[in-house]
Amino acid sequence: MRVGVLTGGGDCPGLNAVIRAVVRKGTSQYGFEFVGFRDGWKGPLEGLTSPLGIADVRGILPRGGTILGSSRTNPIKIDGGVDKIKANLADLGVDALIAIGGEDTLGVATQLHALDVPVVGVPKTIDNDLSATDYTFGFDTAVNIASEAIDRLHTTAESHQRALVVEVMGRHAGWIALHAGISGGANVILIPEIPFDLDEVIGWVESRFESHYAPILVVAEGALPKDGSLMTKDASLDAFGHVKLSGIGDWLAGQIEARTGKEARTSVLGHIQRGGTPTAFDRVLATRFGLQAIDAVHDKDFGVMVALRGTDIIRVPLLEATGSLKTVPQWRYDEVRTFFG
Repeated sequence: MRVGVLTGGGDCPGLNAVIRAVVRKGTSQYGFEFVGFRDGWKGPLEGLTSPLGIADVRGILPRGGTILGSSRTNPIKIDGGVDKIKANLADLGVDALIAIGGEDTLGVATQLHALDVPVVGVPKTIDNDLSATDYTFGFDTAVNIASEAIDRLHTTAESHQRALVVEVMGRHAGWIALHAGISGGANVILIPEIPFDLDEVIGWVESRFESHYAPILVVAEGALPKDGSLMTKDASLDAFGHVKLSGIGDWLAGQIEARTGKEARTSVLGHIQRGGTPTAFDRVLATRFGLQAIDAVHDKDFGVMVALRGTDIIRVPLLEATGSLKTVPQWRYDEVRTFFG
């Protein structure tokens, strides 16, 4: 059997660990051959390939990013895109695909499976917002990076008695903000799922200053005030219809300065969160996902995604994984409000 592997969407720590596990087990245990598809769905769409053998995956376990490259190409929105993918897979002798990606990448995989393309999905997103899996690899790394940044910012905030706003990734789900805010000892955490009351936030900030400590606010990029709207960089959309979010941190810092008279500064972590070396947790999880994904291919159990449930790796239908986003529930947010202010 010849198996194609692709990585789609934003790069993420742990992608290379999945690729390595897939190729190592698939080659040694099942005698499979592999072909790497370059730049996400653009690879099978345009026939862009890369060698993917044992020698090609040596030494990549601790590396961030992806040796196969990535993109946000959406073949479903391209005229004849699905037919081109089918034709290219046939020409290359590819019998099955392993698609490693988040909501958008696996959403395409779900639709392709319905059109008789044999595909197995592996969940990847630093946002941890894919349903049907307890955790996605990349999330732990992003939280650790954000937590370290918050730790460093505490000393600056205290030294200058100014409010510091830390803007982290999280378009629709606030998992990074929630976990990084808790671990970093933030005084305010704002997430997309629960629109915030600006007056209440200002009250928390003032309360912190009154106790002679400087506040740290962690805000997800998709957070918004009640009766407000998302802060966007411009009006452009990507291939999956997403706007470019930017500005909630600066806006909030401006409101704090105007209403409290105290200095406020913003640190936007941006792509720093998704770059660099994956944590040990993410390396292990990604490796386990890869090992189980190639087992699913061997079993010809297509149309599934590997997922973490407790400590077990299981298989779930792709449709279950991509049908809805996993967002922060109200009760998870309520339990940390004790530390606000």
